[in-house]
Amino acid sequence: MTAIADQKSPAQNRLEGFALTALLRGFPTYAGVVLLMKLSESRQVVGGPIGPAIFITIASLVHAWLTPILARRFPRLCGQNHDAVFYDASLSFTDKIARWRVAPKASVELVTMVMLLSLLAVAAASMR
Repeated sequence: MTAIADQKSPAQNRLEGFALTALLRGFPTYAGVVLLMKLSESRQVVGGPIGPAIFITIASLVHAWLTPILARRFPRLCGQNHDAVFYDASLSFTDKIARWRVAPKASVELVTMVMLLSLLAVAAASMR
């Protein structure tokens, strides 16, 4: 017996790609930015109690919104920041993450981001 897979709507596929781009590409980047701002004692964003969370959320959402648009228009300039697998309609949400994780480029980025965020967290925690 063969089962026919439910096709997801284009809107659902775009939403999945948007969410994955925001969470896996934007969030770690802007969390690192906030930690750097904290280390440099910049009070514009990290001065208030909720300021960093709002900055990271808004920056990640704008990143996820603009990345596919800019990658299509300027592939040589912005193509590295766009993961086409996030927008592949034939894959489920978990398959998109699994395919992204095993890509050599993503593995290098994940290790780099973990090391950078760990180093920044130690430096921020050791500040007075």
